Amino acid sequence: MNLFANTVLRIVSVFGIQVMAIIGGASMIGGIPVYKAAILSGVCAVAQVLQKIAIAFADDGVLTSEELNAAFSNHTAPQVEE
Repeated sequence: MNLFANTVLRIVSVFGIQVMAIIGGASMIGGIPVYKAAILSGVCAVAQVLQKIAIAFADDGVLTSEELNAAFSNHTAPQVEE
């Protein structure tokens, strides 16, 4: 699978993971429709990943697979082995 398709599928996955996490919580808070809370949560999660990708690209104008993997993990930069 090429890098673009892999990245798009991972972004969709991030959206889905975050939506599933918020559906139960939104049903406990009165006045917020579940679908609105789920959409907002998913969009925020995707925006965080896209921000990490943009920062990695802005550093040197090149986006490596290590930087992409770091954007989808809890790390902000690729791990460098010493």
